[in-house]
Amino acid sequence: MSHAALNDLEATGKSCPTQAPPSTLRQIYETHTGPARVTAARQGLWVAVLVYLLFAASDVILIPDVAATTILARFIVALLSLVVLEVCCWAKVGPRGIESISAISIVAGYLFWLIPALETTAIESIRLYMIFGTIFMMGANLFFIFPFVLSVVTSIVVLGVLLASMVAMFPSDPVYMINFGLFYVSCFIFTSYVNWKLNGERYNVFLNALEAAHQHREAEKRGVALERLSNTDYLTGVENRRAVDKRLRDYWTDWQSEGKAFAAILVDVDFFKKYNDFYGHQAGDRCLILVASVLNDTLKPLNASVGRYGGEEFIVLSRVTGRDQVMALCEIIRSAVEGLHLVHDQRRDGQAVVTVSVGASYTRPQSGPKLERIINEADRALYSAKANGRNCIRLFNPNDPLTSDDNENIAATLRMAIKNDLVHLVYQPIQNLRTGRVEAVESLMRLKMIDGTPLSPAQFIPVAERTGAILDLGLWAIRRACTEVLATGIAPMASVNVSAIQLKSRGFALAVSTILEETGVSGSQLAFEITEGIDMEGQSDVIRCITDLQALGIRIWLDDFGTGFAGLSWLRLFPFDTVKIDRSFLQDARRPAGRAMLEDIIRLIRNRGLKILIEGLETADHVELMHELGIELGQGYYLGRPVPIDEVRIKAFPRLATVAGL
Repeated sequence: MSHAALNDLEATGKSCPTQAPPSTLRQIYETHTGPARVTAARQGLWVAVLVYLLFAASDVILIPDVAATTILARFIVALLSLVVLEVCCWAKVGPRGIESISAISIVAGYLFWLIPALETTAIESIRLYMIFGTIFMMGANLFFIFPFVLSVVTSIVVLGVLLASMVAMFPSDPVYMINFGLFYVSCFIFTSYVNWKLNGERYNVFLNALEAAHQHREAEKRGVALERLSNTDYLTGVENRRAVDKRLRDYWTDWQSEGKAFAAILVDVDFFKKYNDFYGHQAGDRCLILVASVLNDTLKPLNASVGRYGGEEFIVLSRVTGRDQVMALCEIIRSAVEGLHLVHDQRRDGQAVVTVSVGASYTRPQSGPKLERIINEADRALYSAKANGRNCIRLFNPNDPLTSDDNENIAATLRMAIKNDLVHLVYQPIQNLRTGRVEAVESLMRLKMIDGTPLSPAQFIPVAERTGAILDLGLWAIRRACTEVLATGIAPMASVNVSAIQLKSRGFALAVSTILEETGVSGSQLAFEITEGIDMEGQSDVIRCITDLQALGIRIWLDDFGTGFAGLSWLRLFPFDTVKIDRSFLQDARRPAGRAMLEDIIRLIRNRGLKILIEGLETADHVELMHELGIELGQGYYLGRPVPIDEVRIKAFPRLATVAGL
């Protein structure tokens, strides 16, 4: 009850009992002790009525001549008192009303007994019997928990009735009147004083309980504040790493014990270092605060929590029901931050506002027994999102080489590959189908593990890009192609695959220029094959690097055309020398619809004025089809498989030369 009273006290604008005026405290005391007073008065009156009726036995013994009348009076008063009491309780009458009924019942009980009792002829008995009238006075002051004023008024009425009856019955006996009168007055004073002290003590107990409740609540508030402070990021106001880790453990426990699935979503602010360096640390802090705020406001209605995981990285945790819900939540996160329209014109990728990359993972039956796994998966998905141009979302895919678990040993191997001769190049011829001459070779990287186990490019290239090892390996491949087949004159031209990571690397074009100078190879002998894998829109760093490479005389080829999502954008934004059509279109050309699509692609590229090279020529029929379509350049197992440098033999293909002359 003291906590409820404290709420009422705070509603008055005061939080501490010592600050409130006495009238307010007294009002709160009356309000919150009311139910207990009603209960006490109700129980007290029932007990008092029972005792009152039991005293009927003394009427029979002491005043038998009027006992029938007094007993009837007792029962009438008792019945009326209880009926009125219960009706008032049913009607939800307040404590003052119930206490007043009890007080009236006390006076009525004594008065309606006394009037018939005074008619007795047993004078000596009634002289002594009247002393029990003080019981009614003590009941008003001690038996019930009446307020002091009500108890005093009740006692005075009882005292007045006693004195009046004594004067009426024994006017000629002054000694009796003086003795018993003093006794009655003494009982009145004593019981009233005790009642006053008890009421004061009850009020003080209430105030002490109220103060204790206030101190307890203040301690709870301080504890909550300290707990919140220890779990809150000092800058952004969202949960910090400590709180996130605890929530993660709780979610994981629920997943393990009850099967409640959840998602862990990592959110990284794109190009934040550039933002911080250019606009300043205060602006950088403001950027993080705004991002955290919009994430919190957006996700809170969705029952998702936001925490700062470190630096410019945030983490979102949410209960989920499946993959689609996770993807939808990730897109909400990405679009919410982009919707801030926070200017960031230093990122140099065509975007002009702050964006985020989002990587997510969620619990699945095959998630494994460790909590760290899901965070590791989300981190890999985040890397995949950043590697695919940023401002996008990626969900962990165990079949994606960028995120799979089988790459830890590969990453370690890549770090020592060049030094330990674990990597080498193989070369596949690119043939002119009209003349039969080999016009170039494609340089393809091969890797083996320490134990000699070979790895396919599909296994190690994504890992090399994720770990950054592709930068050193890429420059090594360019230098090796220059020294093995170009500087020695084995082939007139060599193509080397170059990834988007290399093109976005600062100083890549300068490093290539240094290699050309050191190996004595002309840039026109070298071609770089760029896979259609990133969106050229906004990739200003990539476009600038390609332009610098072209200035060195290096030819730029678009590889695997038709398999990505941005091929037309590439063709529109940059004048490639040659476009390599992916082998899948040739394989599908056996069907009329597949051939029609291949012809449409060839027509599109020719309209751009670019050379065409088709991959995947594996049969003589493929070669015949190339002649039908007027394709000059081809590559495939039928023309020559990839072989090490010591097996490279560059020579014309007689059959093709004959066909070309027809």
